[in-house]
Amino acid sequence: MTLQFLRIPPTAQETPSALIVTLHGWGANAEDVESLSSYFNLPDCEFLFPNAPYPHPYSSVGRAWYDLENENYSGLSESREMLIDWLQSLENLTGIPLSQTILSGFSQGGAMTLDVGLTLPLAGLAVMSGYPHPQLTQLKKGNFPPTLIMHGRQDQVVPLSAAVKARDISQALGVNVDYHEFDAGHEINLQMLDILRTFVIKTINNS
Repeated sequence: MTLQFLRIPPTAQETPSALIVTLHGWGANAEDVESLSSYFNLPDCEFLFPNAPYPHPYSSVGRAWYDLENENYSGLSESREMLIDWLQSLENLTGIPLSQTILSGFSQGGAMTLDVGLTLPLAGLAVMSGYPHPQLTQLKKGNFPPTLIMHGRQDQVVPLSAAVKARDISQALGVNVDYHEFDAGHEINLQMLDILRTFVIKTINNS
């Protein structure tokens, strides 16, 4: 089993300068985050938006990376393995190595970004309104991708404390964290996308 995805080629040139992969949240799907691609304003990048492997329990079109209603996060290990395998296959598909790939995600997709992204030689990670999985504390210090963490102070779905915890765990591992808070709820707003764009350009130029 592999992940189904939406693909948007670069508009500015034939050879993309980087690959941006964005993971949707619980109950959303690839089309939801794909609709944001025009706001990224990165015409020389290629974009991939995968669908999570599991159907959402309360939505006919929504997907899930794992069961959020189960304390054990049922399905997480399978989803993690599937996502890692898929990411490692992308160079053959796109011609772009992991070292020029930014993995980003929103909410549950942000949690998956941090979980999987710190185990791969990616260019960078971007976590929007996400949270840390318990397994993160089991990682050992090392060389990790630079990581952007963004969160709304009024988020009533994933509290701001989750972003602070993700930042603190990551920094303790030696991750170079770029951390931002906003007067916003559980959302991706234009201010976040502007900071994400700056992060992508800086990270790719340094990779």
